[in-house]
Amino acid sequence: MAGPQIDPTLYRPRDVVPVRRALLSVSDKTGLLEFAGALRDAGVEVVSTGGSAALLREHGFEVTDVASITGFPESLDGRVKTLHPGVHAGLLADLRLADHERQLDELGIQPFELVVVNLYPFAETVASGAAGDAVVEQIDIGGPAMVRASAKNFANVAIAVSPDSYPAIAEAIAQGGTTLAHRKELAARAFAHTAAYDRAVATWFADGTLLDEGELPQHLTIKAERLATLRYGENAHQRAAIYSRTGGHGIAQATQLQGKEMSYNNYVDVDAALRAVYDLVTPAVAIIKHANPCGIAIAAPNALDPMASAHLRAHECDPVSAFGGVIAANRTVTLKMAENLRDIFTEVIVAPDFEPEALEAFRLKKNLRVLRLPADWRQEPMDVRLVSGGLLLQDADRFPPDIESVATNWELVSGERPAPDEMVNLIFAWKACRAVKSNAIVLAKNSATVGIGMGQVNRVDSCRLAVERAGDRAAGSVAASDAFFPFADGPQVLIDAGVRAIVQPGGSVRDEEVVAAARAANVTMFFTGERHFFH
Repeated sequence: MAGPQIDPTLYRPRDVVPVRRALLSVSDKTGLLEFAGALRDAGVEVVSTGGSAALLREHGFEVTDVASITGFPESLDGRVKTLHPGVHAGLLADLRLADHERQLDELGIQPFELVVVNLYPFAETVASGAAGDAVVEQIDIGGPAMVRASAKNFANVAIAVSPDSYPAIAEAIAQGGTTLAHRKELAARAFAHTAAYDRAVATWFADGTLLDEGELPQHLTIKAERLATLRYGENAHQRAAIYSRTGGHGIAQATQLQGKEMSYNNYVDVDAALRAVYDLVTPAVAIIKHANPCGIAIAAPNALDPMASAHLRAHECDPVSAFGGVIAANRTVTLKMAENLRDIFTEVIVAPDFEPEALEAFRLKKNLRVLRLPADWRQEPMDVRLVSGGLLLQDADRFPPDIESVATNWELVSGERPAPDEMVNLIFAWKACRAVKSNAIVLAKNSATVGIGMGQVNRVDSCRLAVERAGDRAAGSVAASDAFFPFADGPQVLIDAGVRAIVQPGGSVRDEEVVAAARAANVTMFFTGERHFFH
């Protein structure tokens, strides 16, 4: 529905507007007292609410309560205080129009020339880990209404939504008033402020906090702030930046302790490394190159230094590819692990924490980027990917916490059920396979990768690549495939290399041929019934 129509010839030009009356209602009280001092010096009447009014009075300022204007007390625990014609008529009256001025006189309402409002700390409350009603109570209603009303009426009213705006406004008031250009600039900031606020609220609802389980949002809004402009993107001719998502707890919120600036590719590889290592509940290390693992391992049993052990075992999988790689650890990095890296060129290492001695050792490698994860780091519940003209949203691919129990229900289709330690090895291979780009084949021994085939356009080539990289270590290893084998040729490559057990989802129209190849070689094969593509 269209708004009211007014004859534009009735408007009276208005550029500089002296400030005689101001409304102050802020959650962030930074700089408020200094600004109020400038208003007092200029003879500006200050109207205020709640905590803002109390703070100003405490410091000797004269303040008119909003309730004395509305004739209605603050009610419903502060939910209703400024939502009143006595306030909003003073914000929205367009004094370029004689009729608006006349109506204000008849109603006994005075206009405002300045409004200072910032909103309840919604995003900060979400980021603190609060939930439910504690978050809902930080959804501001009156604040955005006043901001939008004042910004709409920028021809007459200056609106400040940030303490950053105070100095320029104070200077303008001292010089006689705010200009139209200044007020329009403030209005633009104000609408951007309320838009960002509404995005944060909508994102919180869309993230599933108040949605029925399993429902995907009808509308999706993602709010993020630029943290840094990067030197370039994947290639030198591409612009790039890193953004922090509101309420995020991931690699974008990590602390860089030393080293060169992070690059676009560094961030991609670090995220892939975390995907690989945090599926493993025991001390583990993953080494990533071009977003693919070149080694994943858990610590050897009874290792004196589990993290150093896990790193060495991961590195042994493919030392050539590990050159210039990115390393992720799921436990505190020890001095011994840091010493392992002394002669290995590494781009980035990321971990939940580092022993002080390890950080001292890393200082000898000045270019090594060292990242500490935020204390509240956690894997994202959803994956978002841009496509031309839109985006894709899906549940993140995760293993259930009780994967060991789930594995007892895998369908044994060939060979004998392995001993418990070999089942642990198979489960490790299955977990590691999820972090490898499709088509993915992982060979493992003693819960460490020995050969990885990734990113091939057919599965048999991935099998050949994994076997080639494993070399002699393929004999006696176990294999995992992220999706079913469409033909028996892939498993045959593994069988010929000496693989003794294979885990795969099953579900091919040629499953019988694949199983027959495994049975002919007396190789154990499990069907999991679930695939783990990673494109």
